Amino acid sequence: MRVGFRRRVASVALCWLAAACSTPPESAPVAEAVPAEQACPAGLPEGSRCFGGRDSAGAFYVIARPREWNGVLVLHAHGGPSLGAPRLERTIEDLQRWAIFVRAGYAWAGSSFRQGGVAVTAAAEDTERLRRIALQMPGLQPRRTILHGQSWGAGVAARAAELYGAPASGARPYDAVLLTSGVLGGGSRSYDFRLDLRVVYQQLCNNHPRPDEPAYPLWMGLPAGATLTQAQLAVRINECLALDRPAAQRTREQQARVETIERVIRIPERSILGHLNWATWHFQDIVQRRTGGGNPFSNEGVRYAGSADDAALNAAVPRYRADAAALQRFAADADPSGRIAVPVLSVRGIDDPIAFVELDSVFGDTMRAAGAGERLLQTFTAHAEHSYLADPVYPALAAALLEWAASGRRPSADAVAERCRAFEASYGPGCRFLPAYRPAPLETRVPARLK
Repeated sequence: MRVGFRRRVASVALCWLAAACSTPPESAPVAEAVPAEQACPAGLPEGSRCFGGRDSAGAFYVIARPREWNGVLVLHAHGGPSLGAPRLERTIEDLQRWAIFVRAGYAWAGSSFRQGGVAVTAAAEDTERLRRIALQMPGLQPRRTILHGQSWGAGVAARAAELYGAPASGARPYDAVLLTSGVLGGGSRSYDFRLDLRVVYQQLCNNHPRPDEPAYPLWMGLPAGATLTQAQLAVRINECLALDRPAAQRTREQQARVETIERVIRIPERSILGHLNWATWHFQDIVQRRTGGGNPFSNEGVRYAGSADDAALNAAVPRYRADAAALQRFAADADPSGRIAVPVLSVRGIDDPIAFVELDSVFGDTMRAAGAGERLLQTFTAHAEHSYLADPVYPALAAALLEWAASGRRPSADAVAERCRAFEASYGPGCRFLPAYRPAPLETRVPARLK
């Protein structure tokens, strides 16, 4: 276990046990307008009805109900996170991606969130606000509600379940939580490898920033006011790595750099560009808007391995140590506590190139430390994708969760796999569950560091 992690966990746990941390942020909800009916986007089953609007905080939302509704609402927290102002188009895209739920008879609701950027608690507030809005709709009073978080949104869903899932009085708003391809190591652990990527990339390529540009510590992503665009960064990356060309068309030096990143950072070539984007603009958002300019990231004590000359690489890369106050501030918003009072079912492809499978070992430890380990079932598949696994996977998981919530009996991973195979008759092939799989500790994939 890395130095300082036990201390940070204890600090966050004390916060979550305090009344100030466990009280939902919105104690007096604002009255919201009733959603307006609108045309459904392509991809939804015939007879579906769609509604939408913009909530009092500025988030766009869409709600869809199939003609034959099973009485269950799936409340969706999207991945990303997106940067910039909220967009209705983002929420429509989410509905189209997750139309499988509507096809399977579930109502679906998703929010754009009121702000862009890495703001977990704010997004959890927006998700709960959408649930309240949905309840205003005539004929949409669900018998069960599943809170679904995808990718970064899995952290949002976990936070919403922590804040709102165990009210002091009244019925629980959520009956179960579904976490798919989740970024579940919290802000204090999920992004360490992206700092590693930035420092290793810079040592190999020396163009982000270029030598003739003002230097800045790489943990800040970009300085405030920087005008670099994603297209411009792609040009720089392709100058060095030629990711826009097949391996056979790269120079020997370009291919050697790609292979060094693959071995040292342990990410596939196809995800290098995306992770560098996130380690640029998401880091900028975190530092400029979430930590007051302080550094929440560290690579102090990291030993990089897998290059042609590890000693030279480790001697050359810049080293940074996190600012304790910045790390605590970021963790307080972005780290799950594990204090979830309803069944939680997660799924992830073991070769997910975006959110490593080893993050699930962190979340499992978090739930167990909170005394909620028996309310978590983690499942794994042989997929190598992040954004979407396969159509039959999601209805099978939802059905297993509903049965668990109703009976109180935690299913086995084998039972979930069997249920998925039964759903292939209706939704096509794609069930690749690995019931016996267990993820290794995160430190086996991302080196431990001082914080």
